This record gives sequence, C-alpha cells and structure tokens, in this order.
Amino acid sequence: MTRPNCTAHVLVDDARVRVTRFDFAPGAETGWHRHGHDYVITALTDCPMLLEEPGGATRRVLVPAGTAYRRPEGVEHNVVNDGPLPMSFVEVELKEPPQG
Repeated sequence: MTRPNCTAHVLVDDARVRVTRFDFAPGAETGWHRHGHDYVITALTDCPMLLEEPGGATRRVLVPAGTAYRRPEGVEHNVVNDGPLPMSFVEVELKEPPQG
C-alpha cells in the first residue's frame, strides 16, 4: 500500500535550531527517518498518529492539539496520520548540544 507524503515547510534553520511545520492529509506519512537531533513536537491539531518502528512494531498515539512532547536524538520511525482529518504539528530540532 502506497501512502501520500506529508508536506514539510522549514520555518527557521540556523546554527541553533531547525523549526519545521508538518501537514498530513488523512493517511499521509513522513517516510522512514532517523532524528539527528533532540527535538520537540507541538501539535497544532489533534494528531492521531500511527508510529511504525524498527523491527515491525507499531504504536497508536493521540497528541492533543496544543500539547507538546520531547524526544532524544536517534529516534527512528515513520509517522502516519491515523485519523480521518488533516493533522499538523511543528517540530523544533535542537542543534546545539546540551550545556553542562
């Protein structure tokens, strides 16, 4: 089964951070990727996600609109809009290493 790709628009990209807005039609996906930096996601809409993980594991999560979560560098997955409506979130990648 072929899924449509989500759209990604880079809003800021400098030495410290990369900020990207992701928009997904129902059923759209990011494609497999590995995060090269720690990152924070803020949901603009309710985001019912199907997370495909290495080894064939899958998880379904709901990230409510207006909430955020943080993950470390190295996360590998494919994110799929698992709901009937479009979903959007903003990702902030933290390029600078942690202080201390």
